[in-house]
Amino acid sequence: MGEMSVAYDRSGTGPPLLLIHGLGGERHIWEPVLEHVTPERDTIRVDLPGFGDSPVLPKGTKATPWALAAGIAEQLDELGLDRVHVCGNSLGGWVALELAKAGRALSVTGIGTAGLWRGPLAPKPYLMRNVSRALRPALPALLRAGGVRRFALLGSVAHPERIPVEAAVRIAVAYARSPGFVNASNNMRANHFTGGEQVQVPVTMAWCEHDRLIARPRKLPFPARETVLEDCGHVPMYDDPVAVARVVLAGSAEPAVRASTARA
Repeated sequence: MGEMSVAYDRSGTGPPLLLIHGLGGERHIWEPVLEHVTPERDTIRVDLPGFGDSPVLPKGTKATPWALAAGIAEQLDELGLDRVHVCGNSLGGWVALELAKAGRALSVTGIGTAGLWRGPLAPKPYLMRNVSRALRPALPALLRAGGVRRFALLGSVAHPERIPVEAAVRIAVAYARSPGFVNASNNMRANHFTGGEQVQVPVTMAWCEHDRLIARPRKLPFPARETVLEDCGHVPMYDDPVAVARVVLAGSAEPAVRASTARA
C-alpha cells in the first residue's frame, strides 16, 4: 500500500492499547473513556484512513476492513509498535480482528462489532448522511436544540442527553464530512468477516443492549468471551464510559494474554 500515516493521539501509561472508532466516526469519540483507561494503558486513538484527520487510502484502493487495518499497521510500524491490545467499535471492531489475523494484536475487544453477519448485506442508501452534508454549515446551531440532538443521535446512542453540545456537533460534523465514508461503507457491507481460525489471541465481544444498528450473532467464528453493555446504544462511550472502560481493561488484561499464549 505504501507509506500511510494516520492521525492519532496518545496518552497514558502501561501496556499499549489501540482504540479504533466506527464508520463515520473519529478518534475523539473515545474521550469519555480516557480518564478511566489511561492510568493503566498507554492509549493510542487513531482516525481510520478517510475519517477524521487521516488521509484517504490511495486512489483506486477499496476501503475494505483489511485495507484499513493495513493502514493502521503502517502507523504502528511508524510508532515502533509490533503488537498492541486493540479495542474497536463497530467497523473498528472488524478492523481489530483483521489486525489480529495479521499478527499485530495482543488481544481484541470488540464493541458492537460489524462484519459478523453471515453474508454480504444489500447496498444502503445514504439519505441521512446526505441530509447531514447539506445541513453541515447549520449543524452547530441546529444541534443546540435538545430535540434535534436527540433525533440526530438516537440511532447510535441510548442517551443522547448525556452528550455535551460540543461533542454532539463534532460527532455530526465528522459523520457528514468523512471523505472515506462511502468507500468504507460499501466495502463493509459487500463483505463479511472470514478467517476466524487465524485469530489466535484473547477476544472479548461486548454487545450493546439497545443497539439499533448491529444484531448480536448467534455464533462467533472464533472463541471469545461475550458480555453485554446494559442500557447502551451502538456507540456506548457516552452512554456509560465507566462500563466501557471496564470492558476494555478486562479485555486487555495481562492474565488473559498469558492464558492465550499457554493455549497456542
